[in-house]
Parts: sequence; structure tokens; C-alpha cells
Amino acid sequence: MSSEMENTRIHKLPYDEKDIVSIFNYSKKLVGRTLRDFVHEYHDLSGKGGLGQLVEKLYFKYDINSRQEADFAFVNAELKCTPLKKSRENELLIKERLVCSMINYQEDWDKAFENSHFYQKCLIMLLLFYLHNPSVPKLDLEFVFAVLWKIPEKDLLIIKQDYDVIINKISKGLAHTLSEGDTMYLGACRKGQKGDSLMPQHGNEQGAPRRAWSLKTAYMRTVLAEVKKRNKAGAYCNFELPDAQKDAMFSVQELRCQTVDSIVQTRFKPFLGKTYSEILEAIGEKETTSKSKYFKLANAIAGCGKVANVNRSEEFIKAGLTMKTIRLSKNGRLKESMSFENIDYQEVFANENWTESRLYELFSSRFLFVVFKETDGKILLPSGKEEPEYKLEKVAFWTMPQSDLRIAEEYWENIRKSVVENHISAEYFWKQNDNKCFHVRPKAVNSSDKAQNPNGGVVNKYCYWFNAKYVKKIIDNEI
Repeated sequence: MSSEMENTRIHKLPYDEKDIVSIFNYSKKLVGRTLRDFVHEYHDLSGKGGLGQLVEKLYFKYDINSRQEADFAFVNAELKCTPLKKSRENELLIKERLVCSMINYQEDWDKAFENSHFYQKCLIMLLLFYLHNPSVPKLDLEFVFAVLWKIPEKDLLIIKQDYDVIINKISKGLAHTLSEGDTMYLGACRKGQKGDSLMPQHGNEQGAPRRAWSLKTAYMRTVLAEVKKRNKAGAYCNFELPDAQKDAMFSVQELRCQTVDSIVQTRFKPFLGKTYSEILEAIGEKETTSKSKYFKLANAIAGCGKVANVNRSEEFIKAGLTMKTIRLSKNGRLKESMSFENIDYQEVFANENWTESRLYELFSSRFLFVVFKETDGKILLPSGKEEPEYKLEKVAFWTMPQSDLRIAEEYWENIRKSVVENHISAEYFWKQNDNKCFHVRPKAVNSSDKAQNPNGGVVNKYCYWFNAKYVKKIIDNEI
């Protein structure tokens, strides 16, 4: 801790700043209460970071700092206030990603991970979860959980890989091409508004949008799930707790030697060019009549038999990463468009900000595309029926380009306008024949299902889709 900071301590603190347990115990007093319970009058700070600054100054009673060292410098722990929102069913949900610190393109481009602001400030964090309510002053926001969180070793290995991906782009003068979909857990999120001036970057005269190191919404969702499950009276610490038994795709030993991408590619490599039957025989699986047989096959390879569904594995959930299987006909045509989850009308209705929307999180995340191509052969199903056999053609990770994300924003704006104006009907949404990359329609199986309408009553369920032509363009040109 700097002498400058020690010199500013002119009053006795209500906790021992050199003891992390004392700091954590003191933070627990905030749970279920507001800052106004402790300070009755104070000029409300403006800006998104205002609540965190108020907690620092009024509750923990230390001077607001912008130094590289952590807020609780003696114990290397950073204080972060992060908002929760409530669903229609009163379930507590993560509202947004956790922003950690700004990226300086001109200074950070050659920093090793262990010397980075993120590592030095956020390895250990005191997370104060509060209930978001834009209609009340910051002093009246209620704190729900006090969490002392140390990033687990395995997560840190993946975060380091993410950091290296981002820094590699910055070091090459490509900061303007950064995307949150480049990485798994650690993102480089946009900061500021449209039209803000660009920031100078290393090695390129072209400016780049301001970005910050952040833990992605999907990752924070898993943190919250653990907190809700294990907290006692709203407090939780993950120090010295055994790792929960989760479906994990990768071991710590693997991650010490290889990146996530290289591990996955290595698992698929022996099967490239092989048919469905050949792969089944090689991995010792039995044939099935399931319509999702090719997803199950890809799942068995990617998960190496360790997980029932890779999309529900520890690593994929934390990263918001999704594996999708694609089938091409013999002439290379796509069999069908690509469906995603049903639209949460309440989430769309309540969220005015594109970059905080569920669709932005979904489309800016990474995808693992596993492509199968039809052969001249047939497979005999256990039912006695025959169907065309496919071979494993291609496997690749993919991130949506910024140019397509701008189209996705227009797509979301159309959906939101329709929901807000109570026009939740196919005639108001983008259609596949509009040729705009994306469209809205029901999933065939659930076409008669109903969902709650935020305007009242119930409406048909619709889901997000990639157009077949868009998926084909990705396969041909981008992976």
C-alpha cells in the first residue's frame, strides 16, 4: 500500500483494513439495508459508478482512488457494487456484465497478464449485489448479498487465455476490431455512447472505441447461482471451499498446456472426414433414431465423454458459449435455418439498452460450429428405416462480426418496438424472405405454446433465428 494512502487515514476505520476477514464481516452489515441507514444526508453522486463511490466514501470511509492498486490495498481486494434485477416471478437475476477497469490501448498492449490492472485489482473481489431500482436515490438502494470472491484457479487459466487474445489484437494495432465474442469469460466491453470520440491506439493511426475489462454476464450469472445456493444470511465467501462437482469439459492440467480452442480442435481432428457410422464405431457409441443424433455425436467428441451436454458444461455456461451442429446437402446447401431460444418478451419490454439485452449477449458470444455434409451412403436406423449419412466436414469457433452486430441491433429494435407497442405477431417481425440475416418465427414443435405478454394476457411464443443464407455465408467465408 502506498504511503500516500496511509497519509490520508485521518480517522479510525470501523474495520481492520489489513484483515480481509474484518473487511468481509463489516460488509455483511449492509445486507438487507441501504446506505441511508448509515448516512442520513449526503449529496447524491451522478453517473453509473456513483453507488460504488458512495459505498467507498460513506460506508467503508476511504478516499475514492483511481490508482492501479486494489481498493483494499493491504489485502489486495477490489470493491465492486453490481446490480440485480427481478423477473416477473421475483427471481433475482444478473442485470449486466461486471466492469472491472478501463483498457488503455497505448499502455496495456505489452503487459503480461500478471502485471495487468485486471489481475492486480480483481483476483479477489468484495462483490456487493444490490437491487436495481432507477426510481429511487442511490442512498435508498437495497443491498442483497455481500460476497468475497476469489476467481477459481481453473477460471483464471481461461481468463488469462482471454486476456492474451485481447492483448494480441491491441499489440497488432487492431483494437478497433475487438469484440466481446472473441473470448470466453473476460470481455473487452464497449464504454460510452454512440458518436463518442475514438481513443488513440498502439501501432495504428485509426482510433478505436473505448473499452473496459469485464467479466461477462454469463459468467456473473454462474457466480450469482453459487451465491444464491450457498449464502448464509446474504453473505458468502468462496475461499477454501472445495470445488463443486460440476460437469467440466477440461481439466486444470489440460488448460495449463493448451488453450480451450486447441483442446476442442484436438478432440475433433481425428474424426474429420469420417462418416457418422465410422465415428460411432470409433468412440463406442450406439446408433439412435433421435433427430438430434448429430448433435449428440458432436457432443460426445467435444465433451470427451465427460459431460451430458457441452452447452450445459461449467466452461460453456460461464462463457455463454454455444455449440451448434449444421448439416449440408451433397451440393453444399443448408438444410435449414438456425434457431435459438424463445424471445423473453418481459426482458425485451423492460430493457431499453441494446448492449444490456439478452439478444446482444447471445449474438456477441462465441459459437462452436460443427458442420456435417451429406454423403452418398445411407445409415440403417434401429427402427429399420434408412436415411442419408453425413460426414464430419468442418469444426470452428465463430464470433459475429461488428458489421453483422449492427444489423442485429436493428433486428432487436424491430422486436422491441413490436413488443412495446403490443404487436407481438409474425406480420410485425422480420421474415426470412426479407433477407436481413435474421428473422423471427416459432419453433415448429412449440408453435402453439403461449407466453406471458408484458402488456397483459398471453401471446404465441416466437424465437430468434439465423437465416439459412446467413449461416451458409458463415460456413463458406468465415470459418
